[in-house]
Amino acid sequence: MELDLEHQFVDRAYQLLASLVTPRPIAFVTTVSPEGRVNAAPFSFFNLLGAQPPILAFAPGDRDDGTPKDTALNIRATHEFVVNLVDEAIAEAMNQCAASLPYGESELQHAGLTAAPSSLVKPPRIAEAPASLECVEWGTLQIGKNRAVIGVVKRLHLRDELFDAEKQQIQTDKLLVIGRMASPHWYCRTRDRFEMIRPA
Repeated sequence: MELDLEHQFVDRAYQLLASLVTPRPIAFVTTVSPEGRVNAAPFSFFNLLGAQPPILAFAPGDRDDGTPKDTALNIRATHEFVVNLVDEAIAEAMNQCAASLPYGESELQHAGLTAAPSSLVKPPRIAEAPASLECVEWGTLQIGKNRAVIGVVKRLHLRDELFDAEKQQIQTDKLLVIGRMASPHWYCRTRDRFEMIRPA
């Protein structure tokens, strides 16, 4: 089976790819408008891109009318954002933040989540998140109708039990993040894991 995503299946590209490339991590992004309004929104077109310097990227889409969503507008204006990871404990609250609320209404308050001060950037962290990455925008790429925001990670906040200070490692067995599966409504847990040792 071969599908032509440039012509015959061009209108189905999102549905097909979002159901195929899984699981995807979720960036629960907090930003602040120039007027000081906090916005929180989840994105599953997200991943790390490198470590020297530590960089990540996520792709905030547009509204149905083609205008940028608040996350993209806020980053364009302030050049700062926080990526909060999503675990099982805050999965439903994250989902509530995907709702289209009236302008100025707080997604965090709507979902029962708490804003916590960041160290270097103005947007707050989400206190209930297992980990939060404070980021400064490196640049935003516009490719067709796609927008890819690239951020440099300046600070990493973790729940205490997730970090082994002696080994300076993440306690991955305690990090129960969720992943995005098939479009439109499917997710997965990451409890079922197996190890493969890379050959020498």
